[in-house]
Amino acid sequence: MVAVAIDGPAGAGKSTIAKRVAEKLGFIYVDTGAMYRAVGLYMLENGVLQKGSGCICAALNEISVSIAFASGVQRVMLCGRDVTDSLRSESVSMAASNVSSIPAVRSFLLDSQRGIAAENNVVMDGRDIGTVVLPDAEVKIFLTASPEERAKRRYDELLSKGEKADYQSVLSDLKKRDMNDTTRAAAPLAQAEDAVRIDTTGNTLGQSVAVVLDAVGKRLESLGR
Repeated sequence: MVAVAIDGPAGAGKSTIAKRVAEKLGFIYVDTGAMYRAVGLYMLENGVLQKGSGCICAALNEISVSIAFASGVQRVMLCGRDVTDSLRSESVSMAASNVSSIPAVRSFLLDSQRGIAAENNVVMDGRDIGTVVLPDAEVKIFLTASPEERAKRRYDELLSKGEKADYQSVLSDLKKRDMNDTTRAAAPLAQAEDAVRIDTTGNTLGQSVAVVLDAVGKRLESLGR
């Protein structure tokens, strides 16, 4: 099996780019961030998020998070309910950032993430795929872009879904999430030493996908895969 690990900060385009790359390669796409969003959504819906890490850890015993694939498209299941379309709001984004800083939550999801990669050729994206989840991945990419561009992308995404959004608020939330992700004690966001760094600032989606595919191809060729 071949694993392509794509890491990077919020709004770098990881999910969209990774999905396109997986389609081109004929691999399964796995959005690990969506799994953390599902945990965050549960904690929000059940009033657990503000009670602290102890209560969040206890609530893990009540939930199940799994990935299903419909025609090759990932769907996120929370306690048997498809919550894929409820995971992209700013409140869920911040909840995901908060719960992902808790070691027990990361351990809760780790086995299922590694299990998917063990059984399939995957493009998996997240914050710590190349450093923690799949440290032996054949290909590691670190995607980034300027905070302003990442915020603009998230702002446009929210507007396209008919949600109310304020650019400055989105930018502020994104910077807070960057701080949470890079300073947390459990598996902080960091570029793996052997990862290819790709800055997508100013790129179209097509350009970014092409650059990532080129990096993947060169790496696999060097490995004789």
